[in-house]
Amino acid sequence: MNVHSDEILQRIQSQELLMVNPRRKNGLIVYKKYHAEFAGPGSIVGGQFDPDVVEVIPVGNLSLIEPENSEARRTAYKMRRQWVRLTKQITDNPLPEERAQVILNQFENWFDSETVALIPDEAFALLVGVLPQTIRKVRNDQLF
Repeated sequence: MNVHSDEILQRIQSQELLMVNPRRKNGLIVYKKYHAEFAGPGSIVGGQFDPDVVEVIPVGNLSLIEPENSEARRTAYKMRRQWVRLTKQITDNPLPEERAQVILNQFENWFDSETVALIPDEAFALLVGVLPQTIRKVRNDQLF
């Protein structure tokens, strides 16, 4: 099921429990009040995990499905934790420009440069705790 960002946000805010389709290169950037999280393929979204969601950005050809059973939910919870841990490893770097570079590189490895170009600087900034200007500078430096 492909749906618009507003519809996804409504579904998550109503605490519907969904899963990012594990069979596609897709994901969802989930904006919280002070940070963002990336829910990659196989990750759970909504329910008790995202009651404080304020915005979402679909990445790739997003497909959300309902977990089929408790085992699928458990696996999806673990996947969400894995994606959060990957992002945390990036944020552990004390140098903002390096954090920006690594998150951009990771997304280009997971997706492609065209998909990454569509993601706003603010989204990457909120994922790794840097200013949007830092993301913009690193992106611009890559062009030269």
